[in-house]
Amino acid sequence: MHFYQTTVPNCDSESHYSNYLSSQPSLPSVPSLTSQPQQLHYFFTNAYCSTTLKGHNSYISSLTLSGKFLYSGSSDNEIRLWNQNPLNSEPDDDEEQRLIDNVVAVGKGAVKSLVVLADKLFSAHQDHKIRVWKINNQEQDCPKLYTRLATLPTLNDRASKLLVPKNHVQIRRHKKCTWVHHVDTVSALALSSDETLLYSVSWDKTLKIWRTSDFKCLESVTDAHDDAINALALSTDGDVYTGSADKKIKVWRKNNSVDKKHSPVDTLEKHKSGINALALSSDGSILYSGACDRSILVWEKEDGGSMKVTGALRGHTESILCLVVVSDLLCSGSADKTIRLWRRVDRNYSCMAVLEGHKGPVKCLTAAVDHGTSISNTSYVVYSGSLDCEIKVWKIMVPLL
Repeated sequence: MHFYQTTVPNCDSESHYSNYLSSQPSLPSVPSLTSQPQQLHYFFTNAYCSTTLKGHNSYISSLTLSGKFLYSGSSDNEIRLWNQNPLNSEPDDDEEQRLIDNVVAVGKGAVKSLVVLADKLFSAHQDHKIRVWKINNQEQDCPKLYTRLATLPTLNDRASKLLVPKNHVQIRRHKKCTWVHHVDTVSALALSSDETLLYSVSWDKTLKIWRTSDFKCLESVTDAHDDAINALALSTDGDVYTGSADKKIKVWRKNNSVDKKHSPVDTLEKHKSGINALALSSDGSILYSGACDRSILVWEKEDGGSMKVTGALRGHTESILCLVVVSDLLCSGSADKTIRLWRRVDRNYSCMAVLEGHKGPVKCLTAAVDHGTSISNTSYVVYSGSLDCEIKVWKIMVPLL
């Protein structure tokens, strides 16, 4: 009989944020991969904040890019839509009103993660639900509320499991529900490479897999971790990585048996504190993990397919809260209110820039290559969301190697 933990130490209420953001000592046993400061002049990077997007009245908890638009989710249940390339200048009164009047969906519970698939927007919430929204043919200057297509688990999914006793799991001493339900905050979402499956993880310690065509829950891995699951990353080869408050990263793979269920194939244990963020290189050969120990660990895939830690990226002075990879750039956001940009050269890393300007911890990041005309630089746009309720847009120009 399985029991879920229904409250976790890093929940989003104000009273618990001190635990969630508190940092712990770094990892002396893991060598640093960061270049010495005197080596950084070779990689001089031009980075600046081009604009600040205001409108949310509560902290920003999720960001994602889709086409020419940026979606943001906040702790006050709202999902907002922004032009991916906002004006560089400060908005006038009309523009300020346009940026504020851009709510496209309102759920029930803080928006923890956002994923876009074609004309559908999936949102994960603190009220234990995943919602699916129909994206309108969106005009930049006229956002409309999106239509809610479904709430996961769907009514059909719940009804089909309800009458069969083996489909029920114990969630508290005197309460049961069907295995298709998350029973705590849904903390992260990710799509499979072929976009047929949606993966979700939760503070209830489960990993669930949903079919995107009809939103049916296909599988639930109960007690995937010993504590709340905070982070999720999917590789193009099908491997699934989950990071938890239990200080572990687990690697999951669909087995070749008849049921094709996911099973753990490895457990990565080096962090000494809860893991908040995971990110993969584009080819899936490098995994980055960020935790409350202020270090970003770098894991590289060996010939046998297993991940081995090769070192740590140090520089942040507080907990690592979010990570994103774009091309050959790794971006990290921290409770120290800064974003750091890292670049890998010959298995060593240089901190290219430290972006300062947020007045609160940096909770979420997303990024894209900015396709410009420069032949001497690669340009990026990095978007950061913070507990200061603002989204900042950063323009980054990195010299070609």
